[in-house]
Amino acid sequence: MSIVNKGFHGRRDQVTTALPPGQHLTSDFPVLQAGPTPRIDLDRWRFTIGTELGTEHTWTWAQLTALPPERPVVDIHCVTSWSKLDTRWEGVSLDTLFATVDTAADFALVHSYGGYTTNLPLEDLLDGKAWIVYGYDGEPLSPAHGGPARLLVPHLYFWKSAKWVSSIQLRDDDEPGFWEGLGYHGYGDPWREQRYAGD
Repeated sequence: MSIVNKGFHGRRDQVTTALPPGQHLTSDFPVLQAGPTPRIDLDRWRFTIGTELGTEHTWTWAQLTALPPERPVVDIHCVTSWSKLDTRWEGVSLDTLFATVDTAADFALVHSYGGYTTNLPLEDLLDGKAWIVYGYDGEPLSPAHGGPARLLVPHLYFWKSAKWVSSIQLRDDDEPGFWEGLGYHGYGDPWREQRYAGD
């Protein structure tokens, strides 16, 4: 299974901005994924937060996009060593979505259309750290980059920002996701270079 789509062009540029260790700057936006790009009908699209007690909170596409938008400008860092600075997104803060969610869980397992999963501590999704984004650089988010909507968690390696997000399952325990089960680090802090288990 190929994880690098055609059109990936890495480039090492001179940069004065500090980058995490082992990273190089790119002006491209490489497309990497663990399977085919799913096509999701917006009339059937749903995003769900499920609590550890089985309560579900679900938004349709119309409901999600009617929520107050935020436009974060953030740097992103891929575990394959590229970084892209000042990326511009549009979407809904997870703080907004969690405003009505009652939970005592410590962990989240994120699910995507297509079957991908990734795990995070719940605290890394809150307090202005994460969004469900549906726009990039002033345009609707393309399917190749995770559209119609993806998770954006820019302070962690980009595999944690799951494309084609469909749900977040809150858990009392930390269950590894797709890449974590194949040897990637459970947390993925680029500044600590947590690429693989044991880093």
